[in-house]
Amino acid sequence: MRRTLLFLALPLALAACNHETPTAQSGTDASFEAKLQQQFLDAKPGSVIEIPAGHYHLQRGLSLRTDGVTIKGAGMDKTVLSFKGQVVGPEGLLVNANDFTIENLALEDTKGDALKINQGKNITIRGVRVEWTGGPKTTNGAYGLYPVKTQNVLIEDSVVIGASDAGIYVGQSNNIIVRRNRAEYNVAGIEIENSVNADVYENTATNNSGGILVFNMPNLSQAGHSTRVFKNKSFANNTDNFAAKGAAVASVPAGSGVVVNSNDKVEIFDNDIADNKSSNVIISSYFSTNYYNKKGVAAEYNPYPKGIFIYDNRFKGGGDSPDGMKLKALKTAVYGISGKLPDVLWDGYVDEKTLVNGLPPEGDRICIQNGDVGVINADGPHGYANPSTDTKPYQCTLPKLPPVVLDPEPKA
Repeated sequence: MRRTLLFLALPLALAACNHETPTAQSGTDASFEAKLQQQFLDAKPGSVIEIPAGHYHLQRGLSLRTDGVTIKGAGMDKTVLSFKGQVVGPEGLLVNANDFTIENLALEDTKGDALKINQGKNITIRGVRVEWTGGPKTTNGAYGLYPVKTQNVLIEDSVVIGASDAGIYVGQSNNIIVRRNRAEYNVAGIEIENSVNADVYENTATNNSGGILVFNMPNLSQAGHSTRVFKNKSFANNTDNFAAKGAAVASVPAGSGVVVNSNDKVEIFDNDIADNKSSNVIISSYFSTNYYNKKGVAAEYNPYPKGIFIYDNRFKGGGDSPDGMKLKALKTAVYGISGKLPDVLWDGYVDEKTLVNGLPPEGDRICIQNGDVGVINADGPHGYANPSTDTKPYQCTLPKLPPVVLDPEPKA
C-alpha cells in the first residue's frame, strides 16, 4: 500500500540571482505540489529551482512561463515527480520560455506528454528520466521529451521509456543536438521531425518499435532537412507498434532500426545497427504511410526523401521477420521463406518529374558507401510488383553535412 509521504524540513527552495538561503518547508504531497507550482509562478530570470531527493506524487501538471530558469533535481533516480494520479493538465511539465534548463530528475506516468517545451530558444535537457512504469501501452502519454518550435536545443544523458508516440522528439525546430541518451520501449525511440540542422549521436535505441526516425510531415510550420545520425546503437527494436490509431508513427513497422521518411539531406554513418526484424534502415516517402491515406498531400509539401547518404555503418542480423503483410510478402517473394530483407529497404517512390536518364539529380540521390550492404527497391508505386535488388543506382557520394554548433554553448 502506498503511504502518503511526509516531508519534514523539506529543503525545496528557490535559489534566485541573489543566492538567498533556501527556506525549510514541510507538508503532505498536496502542499508540496502547491508550493512547487508557486515557485514556478514566482520565478524570475536567473532563478534556480532545486528539488531534493524524494518520490513526490502530483495530481496537477506544472507550467513555467519565465525565461532564464533552471530546474534541478538530485538525480534521475533520486528526485522523482510521479503523475500517476494526475487529474488536471495534459502534460507533466509545460514550458513556454527561453534559456531554460532542466536536469537530474525524473517524470513518471504523466497523463499526456511528460515534458513539452513550446517555442523556446536555448533549451537544455540533461540527465532527465521519463518513464511510464506500467510498460508499453497505447494509453501512455504520447511524447516523453518534447521540444517543439524551438531553437538551439541540447538533449543529453537522458532516458525515456514507454512513450506511445516518440520517446525523444524534436519537432519544427532548428539547431539541435541529441546525444548520449537511451530510448527504450517507445513506439519511436528518437524522432527528429520537420527540423533543420540536427546531430543525433552516441545514443542507444533498443526495444522500441522504431529506433531512430527522421521525418517530414505536411501541414507544419517548416520542412526539415540536414540531419546527421551517427555513432548510435540501434538494435532489437522489435516491440509491437502500440501507437494510437491514426498517429503518424502507427505506420512505422515494428522492427525498424533507422527510418527516414520524406526528409532531405540525411546522413547515416558510423552506427551499430543490428537485429531489427523488419529492416535495419528504411527509406520511405509519405505515400507509404497510413497517415497519407487520411490526410493527403499539401501542394507545397515534398513527399520524397532526397539526398540520403548511408556510409561506414556496422550492420548485423535483422530483416528476418518483417512487420505487416506487405513486407512479409516482399521478403518471401524475393528471398524465400527462410530468407531475410537486406539492411537497407527503400519503398521506391521517386519524383519522376526530376529524373534524368532514370536517376534523380545528383544532390537528390540515395547514396550508399557501406561495403557490400544489400539494398532492395520495394517498388511501392506499383504495389511491390517488381522489386529490385540492384545496388548500382546507389553507388554515389554526397557532400557531407557540417557539425551542428550550438550558439550559445549550453553551460555544463
